[in-house]
Amino acid sequence: MLPRGRPRALGAAALLLLLLVIGFFLFRGDLDYERPRPRGTAAFDGDPPADPGGHNGSDCIPPRPRPPKCELLQVAIVCAGHNSSRDVITLVKSMLFYRKNPLHLHLVTDAVARNILETLFHMWMVPAVQISFYNADELKPQVSWIPNKHYSGLYGLMKLVLPSALPPDLARVIVLDTDVTFASNIAELWALFAHFSDKQVIGLVENQSDWYLGNLWRNHRPWPALGRGFNTGVILLRLDRLRQAGWEQMWKLTATRELLTLPATSLADQDIFNAIIKEHPWLVQPLPCVWNVQLSDHTLAERCYSEASDLKVIHWNSPKKLRVKNKHVESFRNLYLTFLEYDGNLLRRELFGCPRPPPPGAEQLQRALAQLDEEDACFEFRRQQLTVHRVHITFLPHKPPPPQPHDVTLVAQLSMDRMQMLEALCRHWPGPMSLALYLTDAEAQQFLRFVETSVVLSARQDVAYHVVYREGPLYPINQLRNVALAQALTPYVFLSDIDFLPAYSLYDYLRASIQQLELGSGRKAALVVPAFETLHYRFSFPSSKAELLALLDAGSLHTFRYHEWPRGHAPTDYARWREAQAPYHVQWAADYEPYVVVPRDCPRYDPRFAGFGWNKVAHVMELDAQSCHLPPAQAATVRVPHPPGIRAAGAAGGLRHPPAARPKPGHLPLPLQPHLS
Repeated sequence: MLPRGRPRALGAAALLLLLLVIGFFLFRGDLDYERPRPRGTAAFDGDPPADPGGHNGSDCIPPRPRPPKCELLQVAIVCAGHNSSRDVITLVKSMLFYRKNPLHLHLVTDAVARNILETLFHMWMVPAVQISFYNADELKPQVSWIPNKHYSGLYGLMKLVLPSALPPDLARVIVLDTDVTFASNIAELWALFAHFSDKQVIGLVENQSDWYLGNLWRNHRPWPALGRGFNTGVILLRLDRLRQAGWEQMWKLTATRELLTLPATSLADQDIFNAIIKEHPWLVQPLPCVWNVQLSDHTLAERCYSEASDLKVIHWNSPKKLRVKNKHVESFRNLYLTFLEYDGNLLRRELFGCPRPPPPGAEQLQRALAQLDEEDACFEFRRQQLTVHRVHITFLPHKPPPPQPHDVTLVAQLSMDRMQMLEALCRHWPGPMSLALYLTDAEAQQFLRFVETSVVLSARQDVAYHVVYREGPLYPINQLRNVALAQALTPYVFLSDIDFLPAYSLYDYLRASIQQLELGSGRKAALVVPAFETLHYRFSFPSSKAELLALLDAGSLHTFRYHEWPRGHAPTDYARWREAQAPYHVQWAADYEPYVVVPRDCPRYDPRFAGFGWNKVAHVMELDAQSCHLPPAQAATVRVPHPPGIRAAGAAGGLRHPPAARPKPGHLPLPLQPHLS
């Protein structure tokens, strides 16, 4: 038998439970409305709610639309100069890594960037990527009247003219700064166009600093903006609507009006975009802030994300770039460095299920590769012959010397393990140089840091470095020589090797000899530079021919390879050279491989040679076949040995010599077998 009060207690509990259930259903909507929004979707004031009705979304709301699998996505980038060109490559790598759609890149460039990027993309041969170039110099007059304090200069204003600069049938485009890094598929960003209303023409992420609030310092007067304003590092543009709305007249009138009271733009195009949005707020579609996580010193970007998977696009929008202060900057920096050093060869992958025209020459190349026999003893050499290497010309800032009729460029090639020769070479040769470097993507960044930290190398602006990205097991020596030779800008070139240091006076002597011998008057001649070698790691370099002869007599110097391959330089006739006071004619002989000065339009090296042996012999033979006379110079070049174990800091392979043939103290490697396929 139950206690007397138990039925009443059970009844009260049942009634309370019933009231709770009824209350839950009655007030469910209000509870949902008060639930905090997830971080990473609408983190800033001004970000749109998840839906117009005030509810932040549920399982019933369909996912964001994705563009069709094979839809061509349009991307525009403004790029100028050597450094910006390198930034574009890192940005493109991050896009290609995640992308699943064909891309059409619209690159607004100056002449320097176009030369670099056109060469690189042509050799990269990435499937389903189209490239179009637009001349930035032709667009400068449209923005040159606007005073701009931003470090980007005139190029920082050129996004304003994209609606008129890009093809008139192009309706939508994603516009990116060169200092952004993707952490997701760009198709997700493209899909946000579907959120635009009929009046919206610009998609932007809110600015993640207090800049436009005007409270950063006393008398701070930013351009007008809506709230915090918007950042223009990532933009979605409805070009068709902008043209219909009279965009060109709109931005010019706004800029003219604001410049009556403000001396200049501080943030380039971003100031003008914000002034327009302040006046016409219905034009903008705010984007989720994860699509432009801005890493400046005083950024509020941490509100955008709670974990790494939230990130979509990282924007290094501080002049400090990777040195910016941020709680999570180490993680962001690691992501950036991953793409900076990522092997671009791995991005030459097909988009399966998206039939697109292959890059020029790709089909013929694939057919030729398919015909190779892996059982063939020369398989590696034949495959190397068909390898198309990515080439990044003028990898570092380069200022060509003013044109001179008898000027000479030193041309050479090297890999990572010969990097330590560069400083000595720059001390010995004060003239222009064109050097091809065979490096991986990671080694290219090590080389960049090596130059930046070298007082000698960073002071030279007349040395052009051209990176040929490593692919395959063989060293493409003649391809490298041809790259360096093709980029020489002076009338004459000195075809050398990285192991040789020219006499201090050689540059001036060669220019004078070219003029004296009248080589530029149609006379075919190749000026031979006598080659010597020393086996001493520490060596006092001769400053004159007399000192060189004294060292030769003392046994500190030798004619090059006199004891291993005398036929290679015997026709130079060193005995006659000792007594000669002027150039004399040299008779070509088989196996002759001197170092020569020739006109820039000389025959190119045979690229079928890979590895070592006979590659230079064949070139000199062709020079002789073209009736080039061979007078030797009265100055010289000296090969110096490499101390064992010395390599450039951080070198990660890419040895120029096979291990068995690397120089040892007191010895030189024997000539290898010819590698002609």
